[in-house]
Amino acid sequence: MDRLSIEGSWHFKPSVHADPRGSFLEAFRAADLPQRLDVAQVNCSVSQAGVLRGVHFAAVPPGQAKYVMCVSGSVMDVVVDVRAGSPTFGQWEAVTLDDETRGAVFIAEGLGHAFMALSEQATVVYLCSQPYSPGREHGVHPLDPAISIDWPSGAEPLLSDKDAKAPSLEEALAAGLLPDYQTCREFYATLH
Repeated sequence: MDRLSIEGSWHFKPSVHADPRGSFLEAFRAADLPQRLDVAQVNCSVSQAGVLRGVHFAAVPPGQAKYVMCVSGSVMDVVVDVRAGSPTFGQWEAVTLDDETRGAVFIAEGLGHAFMALSEQATVVYLCSQPYSPGREHGVHPLDPAISIDWPSGAEPLLSDKDAKAPSLEEALAAGLLPDYQTCREFYATLH
């Protein structure tokens, strides 16, 4: 796995073995992860071009780590550091996930996650360390100018009502919704 610029995020680039019948790859190996991921839930999201989902995160502890793959089509997958007190707070990094390279992104607890469908249709599957818990789930607006994610131009992003009404990063910080960086680091230490 290649470490991304935001602590707690990695990009997995599998070896794809192709022959005339098709291809084969190991899409997930727990032993290759930088920290333990006890899979509690698997999500599958199907989106049309321009659909923008996120920026989502969960309260830590226990948070919700994610291992994200695009099994059909292509997405711009984004990690946002929403951990208050982090040296990279408010920064983001994007990786293209698609059905050709078959890469994946691992996102530790406390980090924000978002993606935009780039292809006509995209199917994203993600393994989650914790089940969905409405009271612990939060978000920040994916178009917040303070974060300034460089989403692809050419199409108006299509957001859910919930994501469109999400607070800015500054508003979420003021409301005490963001995970604390030091608390996250202490939690990560329990996962090795």
